Amino acid sequence: MWESVAAPMVAMTAALAGVSVTPTPAAPVDAAPVLTSTPFGALPGQRVTHTVTISGAATLTGARITFTTTADLDGVTARAEPGWCDVDVRTVVCDLGDVRLAAAPTPPRVTITGRVRPGAAPGTLVRNLVSLTAAQLPAADPLLASNAYLLPGSTTPATDPPHEAAAATTDPAPGRSARTPIALAVLVGALAAGAVLTRRRLRQRRALPPHDDPAVTTRRPDPM
Repeated sequence: MWESVAAPMVAMTAALAGVSVTPTPAAPVDAAPVLTSTPFGALPGQRVTHTVTISGAATLTGARITFTTTADLDGVTARAEPGWCDVDVRTVVCDLGDVRLAAAPTPPRVTITGRVRPGAAPGTLVRNLVSLTAAQLPAADPLLASNAYLLPGSTTPATDPPHEAAAATTDPAPGRSARTPIALAVLVGALAAGAVLTRRRLRQRRALPPHDDPAVTTRRPDPM
């Protein structure tokens, strides 16, 4: 009873005395969004993947991840683990539900994939922003994570390299250097074999007597 009466009396006394009562600040929430963009600095026409995870040990009620970008994404898709997402060319909203970060085997994750729409002018600022809201967080003060970059001066749209070309990017020089000694060895062997055959034929021709040699006769010897 005395406690229920004492609190209003203290507030009234402070008001009469002109003293403002400062409310006790809420304890900070042990949670933080982490944004990773791969590749970072994606150019128009290039595919990019934005991955959002939540680190910390807090328990969040009605956790929501909101991702926004200043560069339109074509063919954008999003997946939340756990939860579900609504997607647009520049905004993705994912409701994760209630999450216990300390007890989760892996941190909650949102994966957003799309292709940066061609046509952005060189020097355009591309800013990717993630905000985390929950019942434990003030609505006007969400937890944020972001990255940003300027599009370079080149106006040539970037394209994704094909997987076949990436898998075949080996230096052909070792293959050529390995085949060259083999080819030389085969050529040298063929020349050597030809020289041996030529020498043998010359020796055989020299061993045969000429047709007009008087010492050679085909008549039978005289019995006398």
